[in-house]
Amino acid sequence: MRLRALLDNEALGLRLLGGEDELDRTVRGVMTTDLRDPSRYLSGGELVLTGLAWRRDASDSEPFVRIMAGAGVAGLAAGEAELGAVPDDLVEACLRHRLPLFAVHETVAFATITEYVVRQVSGERAGDLAAVVDRHRRLMTSGPAGGGPEVVLDLLTSDLDLRAWVLSPTGRQIAGAGEPLSTPVGAALAGQHLAATRTGRRGPHRAQADGTTYSLFPIRSGRGPVPGAFRDVRESVLCDWLLAVEADAGDWPPARLDLLQGVTQLIAVERDRRDAARTVRRRLAQEILELVQAGAAPAEISARLRVAAPVLLPGLDTAPHWQVVVARVEWDPQGADAAAEAGRAVQALLEEILVDPAVTGPDSADRIAVAHSGGEAVALVPLPGVGTAPAGAASGVPDGPGKGTASARSKGPASRQDAADAPVASGSAGQDTDASRAPEGAAATAAGARDTALHADVLLAAVRAPLSAGLADDGRLTLGVSAAVHSAEGLRGALEEARHARRVAAARPGRVCAAGHHELASHVLLLPFVPDDVRRAFTARLLDPLREYDRRHRAELIETLQAFLDCDGSWTRCAARLHLHVNTLRYRVGRIEQLTGRDLSRLEDKLDFFLALRMS
Repeated sequence: MRLRALLDNEALGLRLLGGEDELDRTVRGVMTTDLRDPSRYLSGGELVLTGLAWRRDASDSEPFVRIMAGAGVAGLAAGEAELGAVPDDLVEACLRHRLPLFAVHETVAFATITEYVVRQVSGERAGDLAAVVDRHRRLMTSGPAGGGPEVVLDLLTSDLDLRAWVLSPTGRQIAGAGEPLSTPVGAALAGQHLAATRTGRRGPHRAQADGTTYSLFPIRSGRGPVPGAFRDVRESVLCDWLLAVEADAGDWPPARLDLLQGVTQLIAVERDRRDAARTVRRRLAQEILELVQAGAAPAEISARLRVAAPVLLPGLDTAPHWQVVVARVEWDPQGADAAAEAGRAVQALLEEILVDPAVTGPDSADRIAVAHSGGEAVALVPLPGVGTAPAGAASGVPDGPGKGTASARSKGPASRQDAADAPVASGSAGQDTDASRAPEGAAATAAGARDTALHADVLLAAVRAPLSAGLADDGRLTLGVSAAVHSAEGLRGALEEARHARRVAAARPGRVCAAGHHELASHVLLLPFVPDDVRRAFTARLLDPLREYDRRHRAELIETLQAFLDCDGSWTRCAARLHLHVNTLRYRVGRIEQLTGRDLSRLEDKLDFFLALRMS
């Protein structure tokens, strides 16, 4: 705004005492001060309001005005309440330094002037930013983007003093201006956004995280994960990005809300570009999935793997191992058409889940190829090995010159690893294990694949809370992870293994569940398929007497039983774990046996208790 605008507003009651030729100066802010030297708090362009408490005599005016002029302030407004009138020495000093001077009547509060200036300056900045956003939108819809969402977010910060971040539905930061959001805050905001979206409320949504208020704006993709709009909010809720702004938009004027909606549309263009860039990887995954499901010859599958490997892991000089991840989102109720739509939606969701939550940026999933079939998504994830491995006819890529180490490129999903994962073998659906067929020279590569393999529990740890909010009371996400395999022959077994693991996860309670290949060779495989009424009767018969006793006497018998079994029936280790004397432990175990009629020295009874605790 210009200084002369202050005189146009009669409600402010300002009188110009000098500086008529300087009224076209731009006002960039407002500050109230009675310090003798406030220069450290000035950045230039301010309208300075003062009550003249700094003035003791006429000699104080000259140095004060000199400091104001040196700091580049736009003008000075002096209140008349303290001295009754603005002193002549101040008027003369302002004339010498060509500093416009206004008199503020004693009936006008400085807060009134401050509010007016802030409103005018913010409105003009918003208009300038809206023009910039519109220009960027036109550029991005007709050609390559220059800088991505960060450009617009930087403008929000610099021109409107708004800090903002683009988040994925799991809370991972896609883009941001300034300091990044912490992972817990991002997950909390994503969860609140998904929950509000499921209620049907229109954005922006007000949210609280870590004591700070945010406004959450949905970023609706123009095409969705695939061309064609979703018919149901349930089909898009787990795919859309969101814009988190550190402010309460509840009292914003319509113009500012429209501006932020324009920002979300601009970022949606970037989202569509990102999805288009994944087309090649999705097509590769779809072709390999169709070949595997059709029972194609290993040589044909291997040929497609040789094409996929350099796209997903460029520069790798050894044949990668491969891991299969299967995911499904099911809604209640869900028909055949809805299941197909869910398959396309979970394709985009699985691509996000497989990205390390610590990795930022829209293109961080460039080593993930995800296809969809029916109502499920299938991911083909390459795992870089360590060392060298001969690339035979059945391997994924041929021998070739190396370009850097595999570990230096091992980012994305492979950083969420578990070195204690099960051996690298498929071993399901009648397939021979790849580890047994691998030549000795591939041992180091197999070990490297184990170290970077995805683990089902770790995979969902960071995304379980926000996704559960989006699934609400009528949706479930289940996910299965195969072992790593190193050849086309093992890929069919890995796919069946991942699907079987997903079915194990589906038999468990909870909105978001996962299971890994290592669970398929355990008693855990059997438990989910026991009928619910049998499970309830079995656990009630063994554990209800202990729960009732604990409720009445606070004896902690259930906790003691769990610890005793975890310690393999060792009295000393269990007593140390529970911080009990061994005699106290023996008394508790005796009480357990008395209440249940079982003998914890017998293997059969230990096994029954173990299964009852697992099924409860």
